[in-house]
This record gives sequence, C-alpha cells and structure tokens, in this order.
Amino acid sequence: MGCFVSTPKDIGENRRRPANIGEVSVFVPGLRIPKAVNFAQSLGNNVTKSSVERLSALRNRIVVMAGHEAPTITRTRRRTASQHGRSILRDLLKALEEYLPVLLGLVKDGSPLQHKVQFSWVNQEDELEETAMYSAWYEVLSVLHFMATLLLSQANLLLLPRTSTDGFQPKVSEDNRRSAVDIFLKAAGYLDCGVRHVLPHLPIELRRNLPVDLAEGVLRALCLQALGQGVDIQLGLAIENSKATLAVKRRLACEMVKYWQQAQDNIMNLPLANGWGEKHRLFVKWKYIEAKAAAYYYHGLILDEGNTEKSHGMAVAALQAADEYLKESKRTAEAFNLSVPVSRNPPLWGTIKFLTEKIPKDTSSKVRINRDLFSHEKIMETAPTLPDFALALKPNEYQLPLVDVSWEEEPLTKSNKRKG
Repeated sequence: MGCFVSTPKDIGENRRRPANIGEVSVFVPGLRIPKAVNFAQSLGNNVTKSSVERLSALRNRIVVMAGHEAPTITRTRRRTASQHGRSILRDLLKALEEYLPVLLGLVKDGSPLQHKVQFSWVNQEDELEETAMYSAWYEVLSVLHFMATLLLSQANLLLLPRTSTDGFQPKVSEDNRRSAVDIFLKAAGYLDCGVRHVLPHLPIELRRNLPVDLAEGVLRALCLQALGQGVDIQLGLAIENSKATLAVKRRLACEMVKYWQQAQDNIMNLPLANGWGEKHRLFVKWKYIEAKAAAYYYHGLILDEGNTEKSHGMAVAALQAADEYLKESKRTAEAFNLSVPVSRNPPLWGTIKFLTEKIPKDTSSKVRINRDLFSHEKIMETAPTLPDFALALKPNEYQLPLVDVSWEEEPLTKSNKRKG
C-alpha cells in the first residue's frame, strides 16, 4: 500500500527542461508534468464505469494540455506575455479546478480507493526524473502545487514591464501590480493548504520519498516567496504614494526581509543541487539580500531624523549597509541569471528601480568619511539592528473543495460491502 517508483534521468523526452526561460520578475519553479493513468485497469470493478470515464477524461485533458503547453509556460518574453499566454494558464487552472473535486472522491472518508491508482508526475527540480506513488493524496498535493505554479507564472506575466503609450521606459501598470498581489495570496493559499491539510495524510515513508519540489520545506519557501513578492509590490506602491510615511515604508521593507529570511531558512538545506533547484535557491537568496538593502535604507533615513550624534552615526552605518547589500544583490542576481536555465532581468521598475537610484546617492551624501576605509565586515558589524515587526500579509485561506456530487451515487466498493 502506498508504494512508489522513482525513475532516474534516462527518460529523456519527458524532462522538458528549457535552456532559457527569458525574463523573470517572479521565479516559477520547475513544472511538474502529469503522466497518463489507466483508471479502468487500476480501479477495476470498484467504481462505476461512469466514474472511471469522468476521472480519465478530466485528467487526460490536463496531461495533454500540460505536455503541450509546458514550453510556452516556462519561456516568458514580454512580446509573447500577452492574452495568449494568460489564456493558456487560465485554461489549465480551470481544468485542475474541475478535476480536484472528482479526484477527492478517491480519498473520501478514508476510502481504500486512495491506494488503488499509481499516479505519476515528471519533475524538473528533482534529480529523479519521475515519481509515481499509489496515493491519491500525492495526486492532490501535486495538483495544488501545479495550481500554485500556474498562478506564479500568471503573476510573472503581469509583472513584466511593457513599453508605455507615451514612449517612456517600460513599466508595470498599477492595475497589474494590484492584480499580482491578489494572485500571490491565492498561490500562497494553495501551498499553505498543501502543507497543513494534505501532507499530514501521507504516511511518513511516502513523505520521505516525495520529490524535492514537493518537500515541505520547498512548499513553505514558495508560500513565503509569494508573500514576500506581494509585500515588495506594496512597498513599491507606497514609494509612489506621497502620503505614505517613512515609517510605513520601513515597516513594509522589514516585513519583506522576514518573509525572505524564512523562505531561505526553509530551502537552504534541501538537496536542490541540480540546475533548476539551484536557480530557485539563488532567487530566494537574491531577493533576501535585496530586501535587506531596502530595510536598511529606510531604517537609516528614520535614524537620520534624530538630533543626536549617535543617531546620525547609526544612520550612516545603516545606509552603508544598504549600499553594500544593494551591490551584493546585483552580484547574486547575475549568478541567478547565469545559472541553468539561463534568464535575464526585465528593465528595472518598482522598488528596486527606486532603490538603485536612491541608495548610492543618499549614502554618499550622508557619509562624511571615505567609505574605502570600511571593509564589508566592518560595515555589517556596525549596522544597527533592524526593528522587528509582525508579519501582516497572510495567504488566502483555501479549503479543499467538497467531493463531487457524482460520488454520492457511487455504490459501496466490494471491500466495504464485505465489511457490512
């Protein structure tokens, strides 16, 4: 019961790892592509023919769509990140949403049917090519992960800057940014549900043998990543709002640091040694460093408002730290883009565009001594501690849908009949 099969890299054509994923505003983890399942053979006479046909039709639709559209999803360009790209994501998401209530019939009330079908998915982040398990809960977790991945892809499309009608530098509209925040919260909700309400149903031995992209740490890191990028957008909107105070901006920046730090804590010790997994780790590291640059910058500006020599000195140290972190984030961004699959940064916009312009300028104007006298380590030692704020942004609460009504008409399985 619940046994699994993991296949090494020799499957070849199913890996579908792109060499170049184009511009990245939002990191989208390697796609997990479902492989075909023979429900009729697996379920036999335990369920009605109509239920088998419905499960088969719904899942086969996903298999075909995911296999055909995977290259389109993983390679994003501003010119192709249009209605066509968004419609593909919406269609796949709708197919998964329609499949999930029917799939849940296999686990209803602890049904033994949950162990009858071997579900198989091809992975991109794990060293093993394919993982198959006799567990409907594994399938549920895979579906939730896929739904979250599609939403992150949708957010990436929304956050790729486009040339404005006035011909100035490409930018991301406020509507797109606000829509992206909603998408991040929804994606985080799927992942949070997977961690809290699906993983506990899997026996310990199966949890140990999950592909790394479904490991609890990766799921938590993705959830926190979505929240961190949501706060990043909120900070960018606050920067553009003349009524937003420095205190509000500092709070958002400090919260962003905590989200990315927690994401890094969850992912740092996982075996993400292959190309895509390492790229994922580098993205989290990059954004964590970038968030610290923002937090130290706004903390420094607030400290500089003090009237004492001590507060001014602390402000200088904070701004120097911000400048160092900004430089380090650029180096990490370069390492991220060069890692396989290669990518590139879109034109700067939002929070990082503002910080790239302001941090060096404001730091040099505040510092009265030659910064060359300070080593990186010395700056980090003297930087004041960032204030600790409670995290405000939470995942949308997502509950698994009710089991499809078609299962209410399903007769008892043979095993259940014998129990009666």
